[in-house]
Amino acid sequence: MSLYDIPLTTLADEPTTLGEHKGKVILLVNTASQCGLTPQYSGLARLQFAYEAKGFTVVGVPCNQFGGQEPGTAEDIRTFCAAGFGVTFPMLEKTEVNGENRHPLYRELVQTADADGEAGDIQWNFEKFLISPAGEVVARFRPRTEPESEEIVSAIEALLPAQ
Repeated sequence: MSLYDIPLTTLADEPTTLGEHKGKVILLVNTASQCGLTPQYSGLARLQFAYEAKGFTVVGVPCNQFGGQEPGTAEDIRTFCAAGFGVTFPMLEKTEVNGENRHPLYRELVQTADADGEAGDIQWNFEKFLISPAGEVVARFRPRTEPESEEIVSAIEALLPAQ
């Protein structure tokens, strides 16, 4: 099964898949509203704005597994993200990214190694996976890597379809 085929649910409780973004570069990020890294939402929103028309999207995946930092309802999360950070990118339902109930999407993602060659569990909120237009995970960025870092921006730009 490809990443595009794994059943997902949006924050609005609608069925979806990453297949809806087939042909785009995707930066998939597990998020939280009450984390020291929450300001990264601003950088993610700016990336969405800068590259959306060029074939890119961020996909946010709220997760409450790290210090209980995403305790709210779907509506709480949606309101917080839109009002506080101008988030317009797709958001999925609250998801478990580690442990016995790890979502099938994350079972696949955690097999990808980061720049240091380390794969395995998600370390914290705002861990990022870069997915090519062909649906392949091509990079993993740990939580403290800022969305607008040269490392992430250059990786996104290298994957964008020719304009």
